[in-house]
Amino acid sequence: MRLKNILIVVKDIEQSKKFYHDLFGLDTILDSDGNMILTEGLVLQDEKIWKELLGKEILPESNSCELYFEEQNIEAFAEKLERLYPSIRYVNKLVVHSWGQKVIRFYDLDGNLIEVGTPM
Repeated sequence: MRLKNILIVVKDIEQSKKFYHDLFGLDTILDSDGNMILTEGLVLQDEKIWKELLGKEILPESNSCELYFEEQNIEAFAEKLERLYPSIRYVNKLVVHSWGQKVIRFYDLDGNLIEVGTPM
């Protein structure tokens, strides 16, 4: 068995597709009526479908998991994030951990937590 995809819930699938393409270069592999598979195994699912399947409310900014990306030139990434999405909500802007890794944490447009760090 192997992990195939990671699914996140989004309110506006087209807007989220643009966000993940703009910032991370992810492209669409499959677009199937409220489910969209992007490169790197990220799946976007329309919030209405997820609510119907679960029968529960979606809790944005639940902070129970995060998407983790690595970027060598994190300063350039931080500038691009600020330029393209100036109203993005940060957990922390660019910081350097005691072990030397630089990271930035923020929420996507739907409150999914994202961390971008330099490779270790």
